[in-house]
Amino acid sequence: MTTRDAKNFRRLGIAALAALLLSSCSAVNSGSDDDRPVVLTTFTVLSDIAQNVAGDHLRVESITKAGAEIHGYEPTPGDIRRASEADLILDNGMNLEAWFAKFVNGLDVPHVVVSDGVEGIPIAGDAYAGKPNPHAWMSPLNTQIYVDNMVTAFSDLDPDNASAFAENGAKYKAELQAVQDGLVSGLAALPAGQRALVSCEGAFSYLARDAGLSEAYIWPVNAEQQATPQQIIAAIDFVRANSVPAVFCESTVSDAPMQQVVGATGAKFGGTLYVDSLSESDGPVPTYLDMIRHDTDVILGGLTGGKS
Repeated sequence: MTTRDAKNFRRLGIAALAALLLSSCSAVNSGSDDDRPVVLTTFTVLSDIAQNVAGDHLRVESITKAGAEIHGYEPTPGDIRRASEADLILDNGMNLEAWFAKFVNGLDVPHVVVSDGVEGIPIAGDAYAGKPNPHAWMSPLNTQIYVDNMVTAFSDLDPDNASAFAENGAKYKAELQAVQDGLVSGLAALPAGQRALVSCEGAFSYLARDAGLSEAYIWPVNAEQQATPQQIIAAIDFVRANSVPAVFCESTVSDAPMQQVVGATGAKFGGTLYVDSLSESDGPVPTYLDMIRHDTDVILGGLTGGKS
């Protein structure tokens, strides 16, 4: 074989290998071996809740990945392609996904707002004043409404498995109610004046309302800017006036402003709370139930001195 022939042979081999790899990737990405209807959610929390309702009957995926910031997410061309191929899209609504309307514009895919039926709590202050607080899923009671909406949507999508969706939903709602009952009973012995939840972001309005807690926060919605002196002073005044034993901050923002509140009041830093996204599978909150249990345990431990 000449040198030229050897080079040509190598080129043919490389080309054949590349074609084989592309073919393999295409087969994997196409999901041709999975003909279940595809449900696409806007973020990981909804995806996990939906998977518990769907069981093995639907393929549930999230547009955003674990740890992603949902409020200002920018959809990619790949996201739009995935959405166009989905059978159903679920979004939270309540102005959470500001990018969603543009994202689904022109797509012939049905979508369901899973917060429909939730009694919204208006945001107080800043540019978002008067708009509904979007973090409705942070209350186990509200999440049961999400589950009911998913059961209905999935039954419409796949009527043959409607009874399975209803059964899955009922079991999941029982677990959510157990979290709610544990939070309420754990707070029962706390003096009325100390029944307050103070966090960096106002993401716990629904949880606080449903658990009988008053609420304060440094800023209403996750903001890129630093906390203002006025916001920090207001939080300090609230903690002092209510003898709040512990304060908290979310995982997606710096706790530096809240540490100023700690330093000025003597309250302890009760821990980190999770809100907008689940962790990876090996992280602290890989599922929604892990997240809401973690948050309620941290809140109870902080406010009751670990006596919950």
